[in-house]
Amino acid sequence: MLSALEVFTTVVVGVMVGVEFSVAFVMNPIFSALPSDCGQLARSHGGRMLGAVMPFWYITSLVLVVVWAIAQWHHGAALVVTAGALLALSVLISVLLLVPINNRSKAWTPENRPADWQQQMDRWDRLHYVRVAVIIAAFALLAAALV
Repeated sequence: MLSALEVFTTVVVGVMVGVEFSVAFVMNPIFSALPSDCGQLARSHGGRMLGAVMPFWYITSLVLVVVWAIAQWHHGAALVVTAGALLALSVLISVLLLVPINNRSKAWTPENRPADWQQQMDRWDRLHYVRVAVIIAAFALLAAALV
């Protein structure tokens, strides 16, 4: 049963990492290359769509890692606990830094966006790179814990 939990948790976190990596290094660069109205509208739509799903995915990932750490506590869970701490950090980064920007930007249209919308998107991107690095590290630790 523990093996199934370990594999399931690693897959859930790994797919989340893949989505966030894709946003950072594939989708947002594509959106940024579009004319400003199109790129901004695409980012707003992405913010609404992923903004509805990602909170549950992050919390589910963290809960699964906590359950794994508890289940493996007496057999050495340092890697899993560290991965859990990194996922908790990613949730804090999201809630405190990224979500406020996302909540503003998902309602923007070319008619109502603020003058500094591009600077806000650039800040979101920089913070998102940090979050992606944190969750990649967590995923690597979970993968290492499997072996």
